[in-house]
Amino acid sequence: MDFANFLIQTLNSVQYGLLLFMLAAGLTLIFGIMGVVNLAHGSFYMLGAYLAFALSSQLGSFTAAILVGTALSVVFGLVLERLLFRHFYHRDHLDQVLLTFGLIYIFEEARSLLWGDDVHGVAVPPLLTGSVPLTETLSYPHYRLFMMAVCVLLAIGLYLLINKTRLGMKIRAGAFNRDMTESLGINIKLIHAVVFAIGVALATVAGMIAAPISSVYPGMGSSVLIMCFVVVVIGGIGSVRGALIAALLVGFVDTFGKVLLPQVAGMLVYMLMAAVLLWKPEGLFKQ
Repeated sequence: MDFANFLIQTLNSVQYGLLLFMLAAGLTLIFGIMGVVNLAHGSFYMLGAYLAFALSSQLGSFTAAILVGTALSVVFGLVLERLLFRHFYHRDHLDQVLLTFGLIYIFEEARSLLWGDDVHGVAVPPLLTGSVPLTETLSYPHYRLFMMAVCVLLAIGLYLLINKTRLGMKIRAGAFNRDMTESLGINIKLIHAVVFAIGVALATVAGMIAAPISSVYPGMGSSVLIMCFVVVVIGGIGSVRGALIAALLVGFVDTFGKVLLPQVAGMLVYMLMAAVLLWKPEGLFKQ
């Protein structure tokens, strides 16, 4: 592998890792702060991809589709939390698993009714169709750089929200001791609703920005869900910082594994997870 190919694979690793972080951050927030095992999280990623397909066709603008889709995902998350998830905070994890497993089937059927079972594509915005030349024969697409920039901005925004704002202080307090937080007059139900809506929005945006470089197809959320749980376990349940480090590690191992060791590439990520858990059973970082 020459330097140019190494650079391309490194960029691909970072791009994939940052996309995984957007998914895993929402999952680890929902589980770490609310204590809810959400197997339907991958369905929000699928929802984002289909929203990008439908809204970009209707609005004629990919940027407008992302903005409208993000707003719709926040509303959807708030409604879903109020009608369903709020009643399962104090239930066993098995009940939560059964609820979210059922939601996967409901979302799949709704997707089939709304958009059918065909494979769809989303066009790359005209402003981002070019590429950055790396050598005389190799280049890197502008759109993948755009994806990385969006993920980095959202990661910075999430960090500032959780660590530098009053809302973030309330979120951290609710995660540490819910009863004490409520006794101080903080509306913990509202905090949970906001956290759930943020988690849904992050997964939906990830699906929307990933749609132009991948096909939009039925069941696309299932494959990313498994990788998201791997990231959450490696990084430490409830740790956003851990999710970022773990997502980048998984991105590098998966991408370079497929290039250098294609025969065992499917095992490498799980071998990484096993090695981390043997070293630190609670994950790289605590909540």
